[in-house]
Amino acid sequence: MLKILIVLFITVPLFEIYLLLQVGGVIGVMPTIGLILLTAFLGALLLRLQGLRTLAAIRSSLEREEIPAVSLLEGLILLVTGALLLTPGFFTDALGFALLVPSLRRHLAQRLLHHFTVRQSQREAQSVVIEGEFREVNSRDEKPRQRLDR
Repeated sequence: MLKILIVLFITVPLFEIYLLLQVGGVIGVMPTIGLILLTAFLGALLLRLQGLRTLAAIRSSLEREEIPAVSLLEGLILLVTGALLLTPGFFTDALGFALLVPSLRRHLAQRLLHHFTVRQSQREAQSVVIEGEFREVNSRDEKPRQRLDR
């Protein structure tokens, strides 16, 4: 996982720089800067709306006494989306705008929840429980205390 993050932190900025240079060469420097600012502003506006909808979904789930696991993961995805949209660049903006699509975000949240629950159940299946009794000895002078639940 660490190797993947290192590769992403190196390749994504290089790709962003490449795209910015290409777009800047075609439409010019000022329109490129304007486009970056426009996507950041539009992304922040859409992110706010989607965040409020997700918060309302969490509240309604809690009122129905349900666990809002998928909605909470959607909120986490929206947090990452905000970081992507506020990062200057066209590639990160495209990823961020894609994650603003509610159906895509919900599908991703459901897949992540399924992945986490499967991994947790696999860990539980691998765990070993050893039952036994114990007695506590504080010092050599004291008698050992026996369990009282007999």
